Amino acid sequence: MTTLQQTIEAAWDDRSLLEKAETKAAIRELIDLLDKGKLRVAEPTASGEWQVNQWVKKGVVLYFPIQQMETIEVGPFEFHDKIPLKKEYAELGVRVVPHAIARHGAFLES
Repeated sequence: MTTLQQTIEAAWDDRSLLEKAETKAAIRELIDLLDKGKLRVAEPTASGEWQVNQWVKKGVVLYFPIQQMETIEVGPFEFHDKIPLKKEYAELGVRVVPHAIARHGAFLES
């Protein structure tokens, strides 16, 4: 079990740990790893079945209570959410048509 996984599991079991800066940093690191495609909430096994990485799923759930609601203005549109929107689609080589939205933490592969 990695240190990141241990931190997420500990915070899941004891929500008071969400007040600690190192716990918040670990949760944000997990979201960044998801965003870059380095972690997955679910992944295929050798037999073709799908396996859920429960600790990663827990980390996503824990992201919500540590984030503040923010108003996000995009042209004439306004959103109010806890998760930032993804940006730089062209650099990622991803086609996005109006009114598609992806949040930070969602990996997009071109």
